[in-house]
Amino acid sequence: MTGELANYRDYLTHYRATLERKCAGLTPAQLATRSVPPSSLSLLGMVRHLARVEHFWFQRALVEVEGERIYDDGDAGFAVVEPTEEAVAEAWAAWREQVALADAWLDGIGDEDLGRTVTFRQGTETSSVRDILVHMIEEYARHCGHADLLRECLDGVTGE
Repeated sequence: MTGELANYRDYLTHYRATLERKCAGLTPAQLATRSVPPSSLSLLGMVRHLARVEHFWFQRALVEVEGERIYDDGDAGFAVVEPTEEAVAEAWAAWREQVALADAWLDGIGDEDLGRTVTFRQGTETSSVRDILVHMIEEYARHCGHADLLRECLDGVTGE
């Protein structure tokens, strides 16, 4: 694929894969380890947070699905992380579900749709599809940088 949308999707796919690589091979306890007190930042919290971000921007803002936000814990998904296999599996399942829903929506649009304006947050904000995709790339890029530092603190692994 070529074009503007394909370019955005390539970046988004790259950063999603980077998140998975940063978390690969770690135990539930490592994934739930908080960065620096009092911060609630952890790799597991980041997976939950990014599932929440995917859900908000793709499902709520772009598809306009009503209902509760996922991981509405008062800390954008970071607050309640348990160092268990079940919590890890649930977070990854939620993230993968949101990524699949987002990708399915993206499969149905083209470059000509990127300038379309959408209204969200009960009609109080607007943005273009393009701006939302750029924001998603920025969100992942920023958090993948955090993930790189968290991983290095956990076991010394660095790099992409």
